[in-house]
Formats: sequence, structure tokens, C-alpha cells
Amino acid sequence: MCVTQCHIAVMKATHPVLCTIVPPHILDKLARADDPALAGPARRTLETDAAQRARRQFAPVLGATPAAPPGDTAARTPHRTVHDAEHLRSLPGRKVRGEGDEPHPDATVNRAYAGLGATFELLLKAFGRDSVDGNGLPLVASVHYGENYGNAFWDGQQMVFGDGDEIFRDFTLPVDVIAHELAHGVTQYTAGLTYFGQSGALNESVSDVFGSLVKQYVDDQSADRADWLIGAGLLTERVTGVALRSLKAPGTAYDDDLLGKDPQPATMDGYVHTSRDNGGVHINSGIPNHAFYLLATALGGKAWERAGQIWYDTLTAGSLRADADFADFARATVAAAHTRFGDGAEREALLKAWSRVGVPTG
Repeated sequence: MCVTQCHIAVMKATHPVLCTIVPPHILDKLARADDPALAGPARRTLETDAAQRARRQFAPVLGATPAAPPGDTAARTPHRTVHDAEHLRSLPGRKVRGEGDEPHPDATVNRAYAGLGATFELLLKAFGRDSVDGNGLPLVASVHYGENYGNAFWDGQQMVFGDGDEIFRDFTLPVDVIAHELAHGVTQYTAGLTYFGQSGALNESVSDVFGSLVKQYVDDQSADRADWLIGAGLLTERVTGVALRSLKAPGTAYDDDLLGKDPQPATMDGYVHTSRDNGGVHINSGIPNHAFYLLATALGGKAWERAGQIWYDTLTAGSLRADADFADFARATVAAAHTRFGDGAEREALLKAWSRVGVPTG
């Protein structure tokens, strides 16, 4: 739902802009529902997101910082702070749990705290990255944001979670939602993929990939055991659907009278040309999402060890243009795979994955 860019190019400074987990086409559909109990919260969520986007335009200009050199990862620890917005829209709210504090009586606070920690741990242990910026950036979250706020977002500086409504449950429930939004921060401090068209879809896809990886890491799952869903458990019983998106089978996450049918394509044959949602960033992200799923399941084992490493190397190599399209990204992953693993099984599986979704690798 961003207007311009969702993050920061490596050699460029910009204003941080809002990145939300629920696609605008879902909220737009709900806002037109006949039932005021559904339409009202959706409209207020859209209005809240628009107001936050406007505030981001006046936020301090940020620039990317180089990641710290590799060192003793055991010595690096997260610096988490969770605030309670108390159903207001003023951020960050009242501090309720800091790093090392005892669990809070509020389960939402504790889930946010744990999700921040799980994302930090995967970045550190799998990729040697110290927080989202590579330099130990403190991880800040606010829960209980707004009244019946049906979204979660990264605003360039912190995480914000709504409590949901009749359609969405508490947004801290799926750990992959937390990790997805924090991954926007990783992109913000690395490749800086412009939030429009194919580069914007890549931005969303990278967040879905790392969101799924964090969930698999927490559950200690191999690629063949993962559900490859984003936001599983977030939808209430009023919705016919299992999640917001599926990397395994884009276009099948939901098919519902209220939400409509999941519009994500799995291949370039279904690519959606639209001016909405910044050129369909939440829709066409299904294509690189599916390529990652095909790669990870072909390689087997823990998806973060090889497939995830290739994606991370691609994101952080410094050679990817901010306006990269799918083919640019695909070629960059092939180069990253060659650098990391040589011309073995990883490269072969990668070429097949991109071929199956119809993206050329040159």
C-alpha cells in the first residue's frame, strides 16, 4: 500500500514509507461489503494506513548503513522493546516489555517480543546478520494499535500490530507476519528494491520468503514439511481460506464471498498488469514466491541453509539495481548460487525453478 518506495536503496537516502501485510485489494473488497460490521473496520483501516503514509513523507530522511563485518555471532543479542498503543494511533505508545524483562500478562505483547527475537535469531545464525540493518538495530514494536485495526506494518523504523476484527485475528498470532514486516527492514538496508511494479513485487516476495523461513526455523521444519503459507491462522471462521498467500500454490490461499478469490499468479502466464497496489506488488509477488518454493523443495533439507542463503546473498551483494525486474533478480540469484555453491545441484535447481515460472535467466 505504499505510494512510492517502501525502503532505502543502498546508495540512496529517502523517507521511509508504510509497508502493510494485508493487500489493499482485500481491504478494498471488505470496505464495499453490505455488512457495516465488516465494511466499517476495513474503511477505518484504509484511512489509518493513508494517514500513516502521509506521516512517513515527513519522517527523517534515512540512509543505508554498511553492515558490521562478520564477527562472533554468539556475542550479538537482540535489543527488543514492545509498546502498548492502547488502541490509539499514536506511536510508539506505552512501553510494556524491554529486552530481558519477564513475560508480560498480555499474550499479544509476548508474541510480538518472541517474533522479533525469532527473526533476529534466524538472521544472525543463518546469515550472520546482526539485526535488520546488520548493525544491531533495536527492534521496536507496538501492539493494540487503533480500534479494530485490520493490518500490521513496518513504517521504516518499527513494527505495528492491530488486534484485527471480524475478518482478521490478532496480527501477532502468525510469526511469519512479524518476520515478513521485519524483512522489509532488511531490504530497506540492502538492495533497496523500489516499491513499484516488478521490483516492488520482488520486495514483497523477499518478505514472504523470509517470513516463511522464520516460521520454518521456529518449528524446526524441513522444506517438505512446511505449509508455505503466509498468515495461516490469521483469518477468522467467517472467511473461506487458509492464509493471505501461498508460496506453494499462489492463487489458492482463499476463495471467499467477502474477500474474493486469491489473485496471485504462479507463473508469468498469469502476470497481472494493473496500476493499483503500486503495480500489483502484492499480486505478482506470487511468481518469485513460487520460484523460491520450487528451489527450496527441490534442494530439500532446511530451506534457509541453501535456498535462503542464495536469496540473502542476492539481496546483500550490492549488485542488484533498486528497479530490478524479475529477470534481473533471477540472473542475480544464479550468480549468487555460483559464487556460494559453484555449478552444482543448487544452480541446476535454480535454473529449473525460474524456468517453470517463466522468468528467463539468460
